[in-house]
Amino acid sequence: MSDLDRNYSSPFGRVAGRVDTAAVDAGLRAYMLKIYNYMTIGLAITGFAALGVYMAAVTTDAGAAAARIGNAYLTPFGVAMFVSPLKWLFILAPLVMVFVISFGVQRLRPATAQMLFWAFSALMGISLSSIFLVYTHSSIVRVFFITAASFGALSLFGYTTKRDMTGMGSFLLMGLFGIIIASLVNLFVASTALQFVVSVAGVLVFAGLTAWDTQRLKNEYIYGYARAGGDAAERAAITGALSLYLNFINLFTLLLQLLGQRD
Repeated sequence: MSDLDRNYSSPFGRVAGRVDTAAVDAGLRAYMLKIYNYMTIGLAITGFAALGVYMAAVTTDAGAAAARIGNAYLTPFGVAMFVSPLKWLFILAPLVMVFVISFGVQRLRPATAQMLFWAFSALMGISLSSIFLVYTHSSIVRVFFITAASFGALSLFGYTTKRDMTGMGSFLLMGLFGIIIASLVNLFVASTALQFVVSVAGVLVFAGLTAWDTQRLKNEYIYGYARAGGDAAERAAITGALSLYLNFINLFTLLLQLLGQRD
């Protein structure tokens, strides 16, 4: 931030005038802290929702179980959530809500957008609850902390680096589309080798997106509308939290596929 009090060109091609460095720096810290707070609350909601659904879905009483998956005995609720076609509703619902928030946020009041983000976080937790049936609980916790440490380091790099990462955006988005296509193909071929490649490539792409999104959010505040405050800044903070939240969740699930110990 030390060069904010001089005239310079922004990464988006606009010339920034002379600004009050201290005021902008303080505002930027408050803005980014709000984004991280929203993201953290969203992750907490996701975790509690996933754990709550899992605890309601399994039982230790084999006689009262409605079904069994591996070593887990399922309650009727568990059968509905993990076996019946209802599971597809909770798998696809978060995807629908991402589009609703991303493309409709400018027409929503900040309070409404915030509630949608919390609802999305809960639905994501419900869709992820099945990981407790697949992986050991200790490995889930271990991978979560690995993800948190990695995410923190990558986001810090994106915030502090002097390198302009704008050009990486197109490359990372192409990589993301490639991963999505490969994942869809693997639904039909069920190749463990392809799954491994997709997981490794996905970790690299979302690691890059974490740093890139952090720098993008920082630049949006310095050069964009977010510094003006008001509803626009609040909506920008919510969508920023959503982008970082998605990076974290995807990093976590991909690292879990690579490092998680199956139950």
